[in-house]
Amino acid sequence: MEFSRDIHSVSRLVSEARAVLETGFPLLWVRGEVSNLAQPGSGHVYFSLKDAGAQVRCALWRSKRQRLAFGLANGQQVLARAQVSLYEPRGEFQLLIEHLEPDGEGALRLAFEQLKQRLAAEGLFEAALKRPLPPFPRQVGLITSPSGAAVRDLITVLGRRFPALPVLIYPAQVQGESAPESLIGALELANARAECDVLILARGGGSLEDLNAFNDERLARAIRASGIPVVSGVGHEIDFTIADLVADQRAATPSAAAELVAPSGAHLRERVATLSNRLIAAQRRRLDAARQRLNASRRHLSLLHPSARLQQQAQRLDRADWRLRTLTANRIGAARRRLQPLVERLERQAPANRIERARWQLEALERRLHRAQYELLTHRRERLWRAVAGLEARSPLGTLSRGYAILTRLPEGEIVRDPAQVAPGDRLQIRVAGGRIEAVARPSAPALD
Repeated sequence: MEFSRDIHSVSRLVSEARAVLETGFPLLWVRGEVSNLAQPGSGHVYFSLKDAGAQVRCALWRSKRQRLAFGLANGQQVLARAQVSLYEPRGEFQLLIEHLEPDGEGALRLAFEQLKQRLAAEGLFEAALKRPLPPFPRQVGLITSPSGAAVRDLITVLGRRFPALPVLIYPAQVQGESAPESLIGALELANARAECDVLILARGGGSLEDLNAFNDERLARAIRASGIPVVSGVGHEIDFTIADLVADQRAATPSAAAELVAPSGAHLRERVATLSNRLIAAQRRRLDAARQRLNASRRHLSLLHPSARLQQQAQRLDRADWRLRTLTANRIGAARRRLQPLVERLERQAPANRIERARWQLEALERRLHRAQYELLTHRRERLWRAVAGLEARSPLGTLSRGYAILTRLPEGEIVRDPAQVAPGDRLQIRVAGGRIEAVARPSAPALD
């Protein structure tokens, strides 16, 4: 009796064994000590993980190695997330490493120091790379957990300092294995949307392991590549992360980060009040100077022609001066009334550009008032000069000054316009530019042929 036998080749056996291992074991975590470390020129890393009872060979491909935040060395205790597999050419059981991290806080501290030294050598922490924060941001972005204590502290402080400042939250995980990718994604989203003038990267306090996501090299490079200034507010005052070192500005806590970013409403009100007082003082100085020039012109005109007509012109100038001062006072009052609501609304809706527009409006009003004052005075002066010229042209005294005389018959004072009005012996008065002359009429001599 013959039996059919299923005969495996070595390759088939090893391949099927590999398939059983890879499908039978999901990704798992393994703790062990690094030994037999080899780092060939290909960029891959080969080593063994061992404990007191056994050891297993491991392979870390170059693409995974580039994401390591620390340097490997024999004798290190590590945690490895790995896929169980089989190296077919030798039939050797092995682990394919997906992720590797130091085991314990001491190892995390070592990884932190190694990454810190490496990034410092690259110049990522240089002060010359850090950008200034905008003094009056139009909108602030928060990259943090939407349910943590940090976001509540941030919103409270921002609302207290500047209630009118809009805030956007870009939700992200701040702890755990996927936290670095989540933080980087939120940072890249904020840059892609370009909705904010400054970003706050924040979370509350915790252990070194809790804050380890903020010591990720990829996150550090994303912060440096950000087109928007980044303020880090991670943990408490004693906590320090790689994100703190590479950020444009570091705050000891999330609340301190909000204090750095948000302008003080009280400071803005004080600044607006100072500018308002300076504008009002400048207006008063200009009005005083105009009033002095107006008074000087009035005195000069009164000295030239102290007549009733000139007094009327002076009165008109006085009225014009009064109207000008009234108009100026009204416009200054209106400007004050327009400015006051701006000051009162600063805490809820007045960013820096509205303050600037209010200042521009006041400056424009000042220029218009100055121009109106100058044009009014010029017009009144021209009218006065024309009136003076007319008075001089029509004045009898002006005619006398040119050598003419006025003859009147006494005692009636009747002006003599024809010789027939005068009889011999009539008393006459001759008025010339220098005074009056009395005379008696005599018979006229016969005309000569």
